[in-house]
Amino acid sequence: MVTHVVMYKLKDDCKDKADELIGKFLSMKGKIEGLCDIRSGKDFKKECRSYDVALICTLESKDALEKYAVHEVHLPVLAYAKTVVERSHSVDFEE
Repeated sequence: MVTHVVMYKLKDDCKDKADELIGKFLSMKGKIEGLCDIRSGKDFKKECRSYDVALICTLESKDALEKYAVHEVHLPVLAYAKTVVERSHSVDFEE
């Protein structure tokens, strides 16, 4: 199993778009082969080191992660994220 974690800092003028972004992430559930689970949520602590939204995906394998990255369901979600996200950081690990 592979876990894909991404943290997103939204643009200042897009802070109200967090719920919409989360909805788009969750809309991918059950639509991409190899994507076992997907979770997303907003930060509630609002500390200086906090990011606004997190995405956690569990995938079957490294190969499934590579296919997810270019999947036709994922690409429009990624395109939307690029319009509201200032920066992001990710980590991918095997369990």
